[in-house]
Amino acid sequence: MIFLCLLGLLTTAIKIFLALRLELYSDEIFYWQASQFPALAYSDLPFMAALLAGLGAELFGHQAVAVRSLFLLMGCSVPVLVYWLARPLTSHKQALISAILTFCLPMAAFLGLLAVPDVPLIFWGLLLIGSLERATREGRWRWWLLAGTFAALGLSTHYRFSLYVLAALIFMIVSRSHWHYWRSGRLWLAALIAMTGLYPALSFNLVHDLSGIDYHLLSRHPWQFQLEGLLHPLIQGTVVTPLLYGLLWLTLWMLIKKARAGDTRAGLIAAFAATNLGVYLILAPWSDTTRTTLHWPLSGYVPLLVYAPQAMSSLQAWLSARYNEHRGRVLVRVIPVTGLIGTLLLFVGIGSQGFNQQLQAITGSGVLSNKMAGWQPLTAHIRALQRTYDLPDDGLIVTDNYYTSAQIGFAMEAARPYTIDRDKTVRDGRYAQYAIWQRNEEGLRQLAGEQALFITEDSTLDINEKLAVMDRACTLFSELNLLDQLFLYQGDKIFSFYLGKNIQASATSTAAACPKPSHMWLDQPAAGETINGQYAISGWAINDGLGVSRIRILLNAEVVGDTQRSIAREDVVEIRNAQNDPGAPTLGFEFVLDTRNLANGRYQLALEVISGAGERQRGATRQITIANPE
Repeated sequence: MIFLCLLGLLTTAIKIFLALRLELYSDEIFYWQASQFPALAYSDLPFMAALLAGLGAELFGHQAVAVRSLFLLMGCSVPVLVYWLARPLTSHKQALISAILTFCLPMAAFLGLLAVPDVPLIFWGLLLIGSLERATREGRWRWWLLAGTFAALGLSTHYRFSLYVLAALIFMIVSRSHWHYWRSGRLWLAALIAMTGLYPALSFNLVHDLSGIDYHLLSRHPWQFQLEGLLHPLIQGTVVTPLLYGLLWLTLWMLIKKARAGDTRAGLIAAFAATNLGVYLILAPWSDTTRTTLHWPLSGYVPLLVYAPQAMSSLQAWLSARYNEHRGRVLVRVIPVTGLIGTLLLFVGIGSQGFNQQLQAITGSGVLSNKMAGWQPLTAHIRALQRTYDLPDDGLIVTDNYYTSAQIGFAMEAARPYTIDRDKTVRDGRYAQYAIWQRNEEGLRQLAGEQALFITEDSTLDINEKLAVMDRACTLFSELNLLDQLFLYQGDKIFSFYLGKNIQASATSTAAACPKPSHMWLDQPAAGETINGQYAISGWAINDGLGVSRIRILLNAEVVGDTQRSIAREDVVEIRNAQNDPGAPTLGFEFVLDTRNLANGRYQLALEVISGAGERQRGATRQITIANPE
């Protein structure tokens, strides 16, 4: 008991520390933004996540940890709920071990750090399982009513909660000893209460052309066989930790055997675990592999923790008989230890984003994620630009990325954030939502004549994506001029800021001198090449309409050279259709790098091209090795 309390306090302390340190993740900031437009459901989910995010901010202040506060409370209660679920089914000692094992299951221990729907989904799911277990064992009205209530709350959280309801239905159909409940008003009342949880999602979909159902069941998934989907067990074994993953599947196998022998309690837990794990396992080769889906099977792993201690005891007995008692005990104890190590590594990996500036001195650029970092410097830079260019605090701010728009809305309450994002909003099932809120391009065109600060997050865009974004922006404004750029974390996170004048009511007109990005290429050195001495780095750069003023050579994100275009490249003019570059055909460059002043080793070579408008753009990145003779 003492160990459980210490483990709980330590994990909670880590989560609170990181919740204070880390900025809001992309999904978190969207749910907060959704809370500013109260509704029963949104384009991708019902109301629960938005309600909790908004309520936390209202109760505890306008900061990231407040948005996460209610999720944190729910996530930290999971070990208690596992104990509550296990206690009637196992001994006090085994129930305590089950609670301890929640800290050894990395994704379960992590719950609550982020304000994401999986937290209330698991929370309501455990309450549903526990209430249904007591209802079918004791038959009391209150447990049936609670089971229905928790099912309704779960269905109001996420479409994936339907698997919990499906599991409950399968159990009630398969378990003959519980068939008499089908003739009881208790079960039907619980089912009626549960069905109210479908209303938010159904009402939204019926009004908005089934957009939410279409996203989750159709457009999100390719529904074509993908070989990488067969890696699902291997990937899950890695994120769960291999030994614990094997133990949980052993637990499920033991529960199925017990259920077939007539143990209805084992059958109930097996139904919930097998339904959640089985659906994701079977559909993995045909489902979404482009976004993070690692956490989906967590709903199947957590119930198995109830009987996992029994599986550990059986495994220990088998190992002791095969080897000796001491070795059997040690081998079994390794399972939760490796799980705890996995939990620690997960916290370290996520938490590293709160220390990007410090860690980059060790890891270098391009290694650490920055999805939960850099937003405060961004909004501070926007305020500085507003002062410099005399822009109003309540002015329009338009972004190419809906995450950025939501972050600005969170940090700058007076601002009016909009987004012209299409790719990401469609990909994440949120395009319809921004259309409903009129915070998209169509909504902006209704503000014809106004000016706006336009922001692009260049570090998330390749050259073709940036071109598409600028093409759209240049039809939105009559004039678009570069104001400034912000380079964070050695260029791992880059923002460009433009002043857009006179919003156009339609896309018929085009902004003069549209500040489009530059194309660049390195002819030599080749990727992976080893160089030494005085080496001639060469290539070309073009910018349609604006030209290129400077080209910088970067090694590990540090400038080591500066040059200009000086070589005629008729081939580039022809192949790249670069006649509109003011410098054509002089598009090529050469810079002699003296490697003798550099330490031997591997380097990341890149170009930084400065356009005629003054916009800095990095690209043509490749790895090289410098090996000067000793």
